[in-house]
Amino acid sequence: MLEKVLIANRGEIALRILRACRELGIQTVAAYSTADRDQKHVRLADESVCIGPPSSVDSYLNVPAIISAAEVTDADAIHPGYGFLSENADFAERVNNSGFVFIGPSAEVIRTMGDKVAAIREMKAAGVPCVPGSDGPLNPEETDRNLRMAKDIGYPVIIKAAGGGGGRGMRVVHHERTLLESIAMTRTEAKSSFNNDAVYMEKYLENPRHVEFQILSDKHGNAVHLGERDCSMQRRHQKVVEEAPAPGITDKQRKFIGNRCAEACKRIGYHGAGTFEFLYEDGEFYFIEMNTRVQVEHPITELITGVDIVKEQLMIAANEKLSIAQKDIPFRGHAIECRINAEDAKTFMPCPGKISRFHAPGGPGVRVDSHVYGGYTVPPYYDSMIGKLIVHADDRDTAIRRMLGALSEIVIDGIRTNLDLHRDILSDSEFQRGGLNIHYLEKKLKKPAVL
Repeated sequence: MLEKVLIANRGEIALRILRACRELGIQTVAAYSTADRDQKHVRLADESVCIGPPSSVDSYLNVPAIISAAEVTDADAIHPGYGFLSENADFAERVNNSGFVFIGPSAEVIRTMGDKVAAIREMKAAGVPCVPGSDGPLNPEETDRNLRMAKDIGYPVIIKAAGGGGGRGMRVVHHERTLLESIAMTRTEAKSSFNNDAVYMEKYLENPRHVEFQILSDKHGNAVHLGERDCSMQRRHQKVVEEAPAPGITDKQRKFIGNRCAEACKRIGYHGAGTFEFLYEDGEFYFIEMNTRVQVEHPITELITGVDIVKEQLMIAANEKLSIAQKDIPFRGHAIECRINAEDAKTFMPCPGKISRFHAPGGPGVRVDSHVYGGYTVPPYYDSMIGKLIVHADDRDTAIRRMLGALSEIVIDGIRTNLDLHRDILSDSEFQRGGLNIHYLEKKLKKPAVL
């Protein structure tokens, strides 16, 4: 087992990693910026090292500073959490070349799965269903071929950056007359945002759901899936509410897609925790991308399966075999997660500041993953998420009622949050019926308030 892990992240995920390390008897090092010196995990870690000023470029994205922090504390491994450097292949390579264990897949696999075109090619070879589209990057010079391809796929189509993510580098095309211009514009945007102007074409699904599968894969040829999550409640491609299992997905579908994902991991030599993201429409799954890290929404999967995903990550990194086999994984009840952000519930503008009072809800089946406390100051330099409220119950209806109860109990004073938005979503009769597409929340937010 690893002896000492440096946590190269902040906030709730840093605290989550620290707790998993503690349960496994692993010492921890908190790498923090000057803005985060009062974070809970910094206070609780066995050691802590300041890696730079508030700017993430100078701290959490500062590779030499993170490597140096691991060196001076004699850490064995580095856990990147999510965001920041978690899917940066060059960072993973640098960590390994410096003599440390990167807690995640190899740099080669991160590169492959980070390139959407290469990832789709691998998934097709593994039998994972993909969205109809181009088999590789588009050549802007081949105008006739591109026009013919779009016509064969059927409008609308979507042009995507091969190296894109986070909802950027995408353009929907409804008519032939705007296709070539859209390809050119997306290539320019992709070059500017991702330093990679390669783009590809896919069929644009107009009313899909976002359903993703969690997998774990070790270095000994073992891989399992932990079922699916529905992450369709999104605003500007950012998830707001997630649930597991996904409403309406059958055991047969879960087994088929889950096993395909596990087999794909074996094929590409993946090790660690990962997530296969799909669009789901009319009973069909279409692969869109893989996240080669732990997900924000991993707790809902933990609650329905009883598997500690972060502990499994640590054990896989230590060259241990998976502690569970597919036949031993249960799927019990229903779990829902609400992402709590320090932002205005109506304008969605970030609202950093000092939390004057914080009260976490409790009761059976209620979990709060958060680093905040009364007197904590939310800094303005990072993502506005300050925690996650998660519930688990025997069935979906009970889980919704339990979440509404937890949302009525939680108290965060001193700053504005999106708690009212979550109360509105969980009270929505359409949401309560389940199975909504990825556009529902955006359309709901555009509707005028009823006085």
